[in-house]
Amino acid sequence: MDPSKQETNQKKASKPMAKKETQEFQFVVYNTMTQQKEVFNPKTPGKVRMYVCGVTAYDFSHLGHARAAVSFDVLYRYLKHLGYEVTYVRNFTDVDDKIIRRANETGEDPISLSDRYCKEYNIDMSDLQCLSPTHEPRVSDHMEQIKDMITQIINKDFGYVVEGDVFFAADKFSNYGKLSGQKLENNRAGERVAVDSRKRNPSDFALWKAAKPGEPSWDSPWGPGRPGWHIECSAMSAHYLSFKFDIHGGGLDLIFPHHENEIAQSCAACEESDVSYWMHNGHVTNNNEKMSKSLGNFFTIRQITERYHPLALRYFLINAHYRSPLNYSVVQLEGASDAVFYIYQTLKDCQDALLQLQEEMPNDGKPARITPDAKECISKLRNEFQVKMSDDLSTSLILTGAFLEALKLVNNLLTMLKKQQKQQRLLVIQSLKEIQNEVTKVLDVLGLQPPCSYNEVLLQLKEKALTRAGLVEDDVIRLIKERAEVRRNKDFLKSDQMRAHLQAKGIALMDVGTETIWRPCVPVQQDSEIVPSEGQKVPPKPESA
Repeated sequence: MDPSKQETNQKKASKPMAKKETQEFQFVVYNTMTQQKEVFNPKTPGKVRMYVCGVTAYDFSHLGHARAAVSFDVLYRYLKHLGYEVTYVRNFTDVDDKIIRRANETGEDPISLSDRYCKEYNIDMSDLQCLSPTHEPRVSDHMEQIKDMITQIINKDFGYVVEGDVFFAADKFSNYGKLSGQKLENNRAGERVAVDSRKRNPSDFALWKAAKPGEPSWDSPWGPGRPGWHIECSAMSAHYLSFKFDIHGGGLDLIFPHHENEIAQSCAACEESDVSYWMHNGHVTNNNEKMSKSLGNFFTIRQITERYHPLALRYFLINAHYRSPLNYSVVQLEGASDAVFYIYQTLKDCQDALLQLQEEMPNDGKPARITPDAKECISKLRNEFQVKMSDDLSTSLILTGAFLEALKLVNNLLTMLKKQQKQQRLLVIQSLKEIQNEVTKVLDVLGLQPPCSYNEVLLQLKEKALTRAGLVEDDVIRLIKERAEVRRNKDFLKSDQMRAHLQAKGIALMDVGTETIWRPCVPVQQDSEIVPSEGQKVPPKPESA
């Protein structure tokens, strides 16, 4: 459903804990359980407890995993920005059929294989500037909590044992389907759950799987074995957050059966189990088909970041509402790369100017005097950021409008600064400083503020552009020199052709006075295929969104 068409639930109005803002506003989120927007009210004032389902670690993570991580990282950052103390839990599944199959193929120990990919995942998350969660529990470290919850479920007659396996009796939970709207009979054996004639009901699902030869196992009251998939999140969320917490998140594909089964398990173990808000991010699609490992139509995060800067990828991911489908598109990735280059170039130019004029800046502790245009710009940016973020994290609407107007005003003020006398510059200098501060606050909440200097990130973006163009900087410098000679000979047609040739590769030449410099740009024509690393397979070219 289009997020823009959702109606806001106006009940239970409350004001978030916004810092240093006088305007009152309400943070609303879309709750999958009620299928409407609701004002966010944590169970404990000032504190938020949030659980997000993580990855099953048996391979490098793909673009869909990146979207889920970035979506909930933005939520995490925004809640902290509002002043909440947030406990954020995101798990790793390191005991699973897929992991065991992959380990058998490679001859590795399943836990060691999964540990390796957990570490690779965290490298990707660091590159994408996702903050580390408060806790990152793994299934293999929480067997006692899982077995305790299964025991509670059995004792309350919601689970039963068959030859060392433990199944959840789905038909005994009367509210099954309240999250997804799916009926119990839709959970047919052979589609969502494994076929097993020993089950009392085809919809019953495994809580504990009896040990099989060559698989990892743990001792339990029902014999050696390992947990089913769904029980792990119920047990670990209860362990770290209690049975009552504020937000449970994950991808749209987890609503049924995973989250539906989590609700059934948790409520069976504890009648008072309650999650206030269920939040789900939309799929990443390839040719409008869900991107996933099982379909073989995915790109890994590493494949993308070999050619595009991680911050360009993050920009691409948040340049759509987190609940909307996001179609993979090289055109949009190129646009995202161009957008972040413009942002960081503008901020670098601003920073350089302020450093040069540092001596002219007052240090008397008085409020800065700024131009009327700057004052209006800051007010508009601050208000637009509050309004859009508080409306279910509408990040895509923040990266346009007032934000771009602020960058444009910075560039205008920098031009003005060059033309003014020293005594006239103070207002402009202070205006630049205040706008820069406001822009960087927005970037910080969105996770787009680079961890290094603007100069460094610009050099990194240029290096990625050269990689995509199949060039090194020496090639560009040589072509610039050749073009300069052509221009001296007044062969302007050839000069334009040389410029167009580079522009088609994503390299823009700019003549500044007698000097020619280059920067990345969106290619006029581009190859939408990502070149794989050695040994990696790449799916067919996607259609541009």
